[in-house]
Amino acid sequence: MTFSLKPHVTATATEHGTVLLDQRRGRYFQLNTTGGLILRTLLDNGSPEQVATMLTEHYGITLQQARGDITRLLNALTAARLVTT
Repeated sequence: MTFSLKPHVTATATEHGTVLLDQRRGRYFQLNTTGGLILRTLLDNGSPEQVATMLTEHYGITLQQARGDITRLLNALTAARLVTT
């Protein structure tokens, strides 16, 4: 799966996560540190399964929970028209 930000979206890491700016609509979106980690890994060509494994190791959650969290984030970013998959 290829994952990228839309051309009109920029991402900036902050101490509290990641901020996405939709330059076309002038809207900001805030991701917490986990959401930012998921986004960065996917943008660096990591697969959702690699991200899920990383989350289970880092946070001690189940693989099923990690997959669900990733799916919900991707669905939200797609619905907001911030990413392409």
